Amino acid sequence: MPDFTSPQGRRIAYDLTPGEGPGVVFLGGFRSDKEGTKALHLEDWARREGRAFLRFDYSGHGTSGGSFEEGAIGDWAEDAMAALSLTQGPQILVGSSMGGWIALLLARAMPEKVAGLVTIAAAPDFTEDGFWAEMTGEMRDRFAAQGYLDYSSDYGEPLRITRRLIEEGRGQLVLRSPLRLPFPVRFLQGTADEDVSVATALRLLEHAEGDDMRLTLVDGADHRFSTPDALDLIARSVEEVTARS
Repeated sequence: MPDFTSPQGRRIAYDLTPGEGPGVVFLGGFRSDKEGTKALHLEDWARREGRAFLRFDYSGHGTSGGSFEEGAIGDWAEDAMAALSLTQGPQILVGSSMGGWIALLLARAMPEKVAGLVTIAAAPDFTEDGFWAEMTGEMRDRFAAQGYLDYSSDYGEPLRITRRLIEEGRGQLVLRSPLRLPFPVRFLQGTADEDVSVATALRLLEHAEGDDMRLTLVDGADHRFSTPDALDLIARSVEEVTARS
């Protein structure tokens, strides 16, 4: 398994498929990894198309080094920026859930490396507008006292939300200041998503500024967005963004 050490000293595992550009970079979600259905489907598509493709694990995720509980949004954005150094020229970023937030941070920090953007159930600012906003007073008292809260999860072991994740995330928010996206953008969102609401997708569309942005709502699709039709829509969206970039 190839890996590299980021400028911050974190070991990042990746898979890079050679091919023509603009390449495609998959940015996974919170506590997910590069072996997920969407990442592998896009990799197969890229191979068939002769396109360069990169998937990787943030630190504390998958087979990369580090502890998930010690990480935060800024760390994972740094990991993604370091991973982009493996690619040549501007890339099409495909961000799933938290990966959508990471993709927006990359677009803001290094727009010269972004040829286009596709998000899947993008979850910008979820640490503040999700976990923090939804804590009751009693939960916030417990959070302050112990420095974390554990949540049950539909995706595996209980999820530990740390003080650092919330506080560091406040420096990474993208929906509180201008967000210019000067390249083709396609936002994809399922109407049956119980983790990211349609309201969040509409808020992102209304907040961002760009000349070529579209939001597609898929009736009945959930947060996984991994049915055959949903996977085909992701690939078609990458093709459309590429053609317009």
